[in-house]
Amino acid sequence: MAERRTATRREILDAAWQVAREQGLALVTLREVAALVGMRAPSLYTHFDSKNAIYDAMFEDAWSECQRYLLAADVRAPRTARSALRRYALLFFDFCVSDLARFQLMNQRIIPGFEPSPQAYEPAVTTLELLRDRLARWGIERQQDIDLYVAIIGGLIDAQLANDPGGRRWRRLVPRAMDMLAQDLGL
Repeated sequence: MAERRTATRREILDAAWQVAREQGLALVTLREVAALVGMRAPSLYTHFDSKNAIYDAMFEDAWSECQRYLLAADVRAPRTARSALRRYALLFFDFCVSDLARFQLMNQRIIPGFEPSPQAYEPAVTTLELLRDRLARWGIERQQDIDLYVAIIGGLIDAQLANDPGGRRWRRLVPRAMDMLAQDLGL
């Protein structure tokens, strides 16, 4: 019974992601999600307390997926600090631009009244800790340096998604931006 419940929750999340990708995050409705899984909207409440609870599970799902993606790609260790800055920036960039709805839920506050729960936020925290650990290997440990790194990558992702979705215009700038940051950090 527990396995079936877990499978049904996964099916509901997959349907919510489908609606978000087709129509936008803010336009996800319980009625559409329920229809995709062959339920009536009130039946969703046996699996999720509210629409925000679905967003919460989606948020946790997105950051967990990001963490798995980054760990799977981390088998080849960079040889220099500059290559580390570039590698992790490009990995995160590619992950984010591959799915606009997922990126928006992870990194932008576009759902009025939604704030992730501490449980849902945990994968985001551990993913940032993973980044910190990787950068600390190269002596990049100051919070302001990590904040700047995150802000640069986030800005390039935003520009790519807003101005050249599906293209590579701002992705091509990631190595240059990371080289500029490396120069500033004295690497």
